[in-house]
Amino acid sequence: MLSGVLRSPWLSFAVRRLGRFAVSLWVVVTAAFVMIHLIPGDPVRSALGMTAPVAAVNARRHALGLDDGLLTQYWHYLRSLAAGDFGTSMLSDLPVSRQIADRLPATAQLALAAFAVAMVIAVPVGVAMAALTRGGRRKGAELAFTSTSVLLAAIPEFLLAVGLVYVFSVHLGWFPVAGRGAMSSYVLPVLALAAQPAAVLARIVRVEMLAVLGQDFVRTARAKRLRAPRVYVRHALPNALTATLTMGGLVLTGLVAGTVLVENVFAWPGLGSTIVQSIQSKDYPVVQAVVLVYGIGVLTVNLLVDVVLAVLDPRSTIRGA
Repeated sequence: MLSGVLRSPWLSFAVRRLGRFAVSLWVVVTAAFVMIHLIPGDPVRSALGMTAPVAAVNARRHALGLDDGLLTQYWHYLRSLAAGDFGTSMLSDLPVSRQIADRLPATAQLALAAFAVAMVIAVPVGVAMAALTRGGRRKGAELAFTSTSVLLAAIPEFLLAVGLVYVFSVHLGWFPVAGRGAMSSYVLPVLALAAQPAAVLARIVRVEMLAVLGQDFVRTARAKRLRAPRVYVRHALPNALTATLTMGGLVLTGLVAGTVLVENVFAWPGLGSTIVQSIQSKDYPVVQAVVLVYGIGVLTVNLLVDVVLAVLDPRSTIRGA
């Protein structure tokens, strides 16, 4: 029995994926550590200002451990991360982990809400357009759909955010201009983040659905005189979602990165606005921690997508892993 478990393709898949995750995580952690040492000059002097007393600069360098050897600093950095300690802010003298804990939920809520809206819009629209344009029908509808999706995909999130603020906040007064409060404050940031991925995913769903609708099992289902909704939803859609889920994972990671610009447009109290403020104030421990959190988030999303794809399509996913 033990030998059978060891030869299990699922075990081999898990070991390979977790191994890749561990190596990628080590690369991200090391890059975040090296980042502060690649800054020209003295980062402590840059943060405190050129007129800061030498004693204050040396004291801060000692508090941050920057006067130790590079390998010693790296070991202390890894040990602190393992304990959940991201260091201390250069400006506020507060633990960086507290700032991350305060700001991370706002960013996660924004990114997940935008992803949910993108999927809710993209899947029905993609399926509907595949049904309408199957077999080369309705060329006008296909052209309008393609042109609109390309236009939305080409508009940067921050530019769309500014346009939404001008129209719906400044001109119409329907939604708050900035800040995070009532549910109405989520509408414009979520739309600004969700529009681009929804357009991209809708095109992918349509292409995948058209490919699936031409396969033999769909023609067999039609020959059995099954109702069209059942053919599309039960037979065609599950087989078209594999590529959509793969792109969905990439879209979710892109949404996390896109929050940096959108949060600054809407003064959203998340990690995106925090990293911009920390870069401007040269608070490098905070910048280092936010970059690390974003990197870990991207790696975690990619790992979850791999697991979901393995569950939905175990033969091809595990074999190609």
